[in-house]
Amino acid sequence: MKKYIYIVLIIIGFSSCSEYQKALKSEDLTVKFDQASKKYEKGKYYKAITLFEQMAPSFRGNTQSEKMFYMFSQSYYKTKQYYLAGYQFESFAAGYPKSDKLEEASFLGAKCYTMLSPEYSLDQTDTEKAINKLQSFIDTFPNSSYMPEANLSVKTLREKIEKKAYENAYGYNKIADYKSALIALDNFIIDYPGTPFKEKALYYRLDSAYQLAINSIPSKMEERLNVAKTAYANLMKFKSNTEYKQKADEMLAKINTDLKQFSK
Repeated sequence: MKKYIYIVLIIIGFSSCSEYQKALKSEDLTVKFDQASKKYEKGKYYKAITLFEQMAPSFRGNTQSEKMFYMFSQSYYKTKQYYLAGYQFESFAAGYPKSDKLEEASFLGAKCYTMLSPEYSLDQTDTEKAINKLQSFIDTFPNSSYMPEANLSVKTLREKIEKKAYENAYGYNKIADYKSALIALDNFIIDYPGTPFKEKALYYRLDSAYQLAINSIPSKMEERLNVAKTAYANLMKFKSNTEYKQKADEMLAKINTDLKQFSK
């Protein structure tokens, strides 16, 4: 009995392969569409994609074109070909603005760019694109069921960009280029006022100001010590119980001690 079932399965498998090969060679779009649909439903997305790619140039205007291009987009998405999927979903949304799949396609198209967003240390062009695409989706579908995910993705992506900007600014402090660090950290705080990295930025702004001051020539030291003192006040104003409080307080004590020489 088992042997009989095995033989039947082999025959069915050969038959399926034969039908797929015929569809690949066929000029009949209906044959291709039927076979591509079967492969799609069975989760054989790569095989479905091959047929969709053959059909796409001639399939617009066909009564099944909306369904075909939706499955085509999904097949790229499910095989993690996000550049191609993003393009296809956007093309689908533009071509079928009255489709009941419009909202889903618009969201997934934006999500594709999210999936392409690299580590924060790398170029963030795709991250910027993802934010813009998601924001466009949010503006177009404000009541969408995808809204929580879209908003969370935007928040995560923005934090990634902010982290890169913060690390770039902090990098000047790390290499002891304190004058550049002050400028870069100031710009970072201005550009990203609500960033989760603000506490760190304010502390390393204080540290940069302090280090610049104590390593200055006498004629510039008093002014720079006062800049550092203001940086301490800004950190405490933002968060009085900052995790850097002990280090900051130690710097302030040294700043006040050093300033005494100028009050004589």
